[in-house]
Amino acid sequence: MIWLFERHIEQREAAALIRDARILVSGLGTAPDGTPWADAAPVDPRFTQLASGRYWQISTTRGAAHSESLWDQSLAPPPRASATEWQIRRAEGPFGKRILLVERSVRPDRGGPMVLVQVATNDEELRTANAEFERELAMSLLLLWLVLLIAAYMQVRLGLRPLARIRTEMDRLRRSAQARLTQSYPREIEPLTTAINALADAREADLARARKRAADLAHSLKTPLAALSAQSRRAREAGAESAADGLDHAIAAVGAALEAELARARAAAARSASANAQASPLEMAERVIGVVERTEQGESIIFDVAIDEALRVPLRSDDLAEILGALIENAARYARRQIRIMGMTDNAAATVSLIIGDDGPGIADGRAEAALMRGGRLDEAGPGHGLGLAIVCDLVEATEGTLSLGRSDLGGLEVRLDWPMMVRA
Repeated sequence: MIWLFERHIEQREAAALIRDARILVSGLGTAPDGTPWADAAPVDPRFTQLASGRYWQISTTRGAAHSESLWDQSLAPPPRASATEWQIRRAEGPFGKRILLVERSVRPDRGGPMVLVQVATNDEELRTANAEFERELAMSLLLLWLVLLIAAYMQVRLGLRPLARIRTEMDRLRRSAQARLTQSYPREIEPLTTAINALADAREADLARARKRAADLAHSLKTPLAALSAQSRRAREAGAESAADGLDHAIAAVGAALEAELARARAAAARSASANAQASPLEMAERVIGVVERTEQGESIIFDVAIDEALRVPLRSDDLAEILGALIENAARYARRQIRIMGMTDNAAATVSLIIGDDGPGIADGRAEAALMRGGRLDEAGPGHGLGLAIVCDLVEATEGTLSLGRSDLGGLEVRLDWPMMVRA
């Protein structure tokens, strides 16, 4: 672009010089001694001002005439002057300046000598104009680059916005099997969202069939187990104590496996329903306490409930009742006099929490991980299959929560449940 501009300016300036040169040619003549003269001169006042940057000169081998602006200087002749067309060149000029000049040899009188006609202008003005154009062009291109950069950024940002929305909806789809991607996407992304929704439909159907088969299997085995329990009682009544003990152990192991499978099915159902579910921990805690207080372990326990009535956790009511039932019943089994149940929100950590603590013996260091494993128990001599805390942990993790065990300020075990606030509907 700079080269084109420079060439354009040079051609315009050369055209102006050629017009002035033609005025000189129109009044050109030669004296008998061969010196040239001109009756007509260009009217530009710069030709009459000393070192103005605008010059003309006519010359032969016998002599020369020039504009007043040249004073005692002269224009250098070319290596070869054309007699057919105007030539344009740059050269060192008068007063130490570079010039742009046009020149041509003409014969004003038949039989007379050839006259070299030259008209020149300072090249500095052209170079100044070219430098100004370079600066303006650089600023313009810089501004254009900034505009295009902003436009490209906005185009990419707006173009990728549907993908950001897909990421959000994919997170919702991950948490809930019933969730689906919306259909309000550009045509370019629509095949992707359709395929993802079809995959989600197939996944939900497979999960539903698997849960149904597991639940059906677990329930179908309860009747044979009941029959085996009856046979064990008859064997014990008949004096076959060792055989009855073997049956009881086998029945207990199968029963534990069934309870674990049913708990897994409940955890899967809780995961599917957790996206929009919410329950009141205060209501569920009071309902569970009302039942535990009537048991032998709970009738002498003081229950301290500190939960805001407006607090909600991201679970279904029956799942929350099962979690609190297992934890409060476990606390009542080991507590001496007091159980504390608290609920709170932590805006800094963006979590909602439930804490169940007691004043019992607590948990020994290093036993927390073992207690959360299936079959792991804090009291090996007590009844049960060691599934309570493990089932609670499954339900909590299925709803994007976490379970941790620690030491309560009452002196016993403290179970803390945390859910992200973003999970709430």
